Amino acid sequence: MPLDKIEKWVSERLVQLEEKGSLKGKELVIREIKKSSGTRGSRYFVEGEGDKEFMKMNSNSYLGMSLKKEVIEAEKEATEKFGVGPGAVRFIHGTFKPHVELEKRLAEFHQREACMLFSSAYAAVCGILSPLISPETIVISDELNHNCIINGLRLSKPKDKKIYAHLNMKELKNKIEECLGNCQRVIIVTDGVFSMRGDYPDLKELMNLAKKYHPEFKEGVFTIVDDSHGVGAFGERGRGTCEVTGEDGVDILVSTLGKALGVNGGYVVTNTKIVEYLRETAPFYIYSNPITPSEASAAIKALEILDSEKGQKMLRNLKEMTLYFKEGLINLGYETIRGEHPIVALIVRDTQETIKLVNYLKERGILAVGLKYPVVPRGDECIRFQISADHTRDDLDCVLGVLGAKKWKEN
Repeated sequence: MPLDKIEKWVSERLVQLEEKGSLKGKELVIREIKKSSGTRGSRYFVEGEGDKEFMKMNSNSYLGMSLKKEVIEAEKEATEKFGVGPGAVRFIHGTFKPHVELEKRLAEFHQREACMLFSSAYAAVCGILSPLISPETIVISDELNHNCIINGLRLSKPKDKKIYAHLNMKELKNKIEECLGNCQRVIIVTDGVFSMRGDYPDLKELMNLAKKYHPEFKEGVFTIVDDSHGVGAFGERGRGTCEVTGEDGVDILVSTLGKALGVNGGYVVTNTKIVEYLRETAPFYIYSNPITPSEASAAIKALEILDSEKGQKMLRNLKEMTLYFKEGLINLGYETIRGEHPIVALIVRDTQETIKLVNYLKERGILAVGLKYPVVPRGDECIRFQISADHTRDDLDCVLGVLGAKKWKEN
């Protein structure tokens, strides 16, 4: 067989990944969902687990939009009208009215001139970095930025890449000064909310640094923020990290439709000329099918709900449930990262203990994600819980009860 030799190499590589602790292994398959009722949020049935019910504490659907009746109905209606797929990339007649309408609505939501959709936020980040990076560009990146930023920079091959310590604005300033006289253009790129921890940068200070040094470079300094975990889940009106920090001047904002908005796809909002340029040059946009017209319609409905009194009520409940859960962990004696974002990191600081705790939770019907070295730095191993507006206080009491029982046994 022609694959015999490569299969041997692949098998060795899989063993190496397992030994490093980064092997993801077999994927868990959800076969059915029991929607929320009474004081219980939704429960999930997992392939191979019989009739055992699981509570998801690892979902990016922060507002439970993916199960909202209005969102499902909007997608159904659009599917009947437009079919199940776009049939082509955007420039070859793959653009449908819902795509254009959604871009308009997202631009208005973020108070920006223009928006363009991508198949995912990962594709959006990778897709825009290369066209915006010239041979005379230096990129400055937070050390804990998401994998999409890391790989986007690898594909783009800037003149240089500088990494600053996580959230350290003083070090960011030093990195900008190192670029003086060495390039024509500087790009500062960061996550909004960091997916492993739930913390976020001081965007006001970051933007002040960009503005201060902008005149020192022939092609200036500009900023890119990927706020996929922030938009729709953070801030009183769901505008994400920009709203929370009071900074609305970020030059290029990337986010997703697949987390708080509960659907699928990613997008970029910025000024009209940049979007016009990216439509002509971003390969992940030009050569990939867009999200389906029905997904775009579902996202429009989700955005409509978010940008209403009902949405603000959901956000208030999400914040209340998040703080309740964090306080519960602290009262039990667990270490966590303080803050109001619904990513709640239970700090474990040991890979094997993290694995044991994830398994302990699963045995008791709770699904959570263990973040281990080398996914996170050694000593930062943790369990990532993600609170949803679909969770009830009874749900969170159940999880805290399980964690409390484990703590009691250990002591």
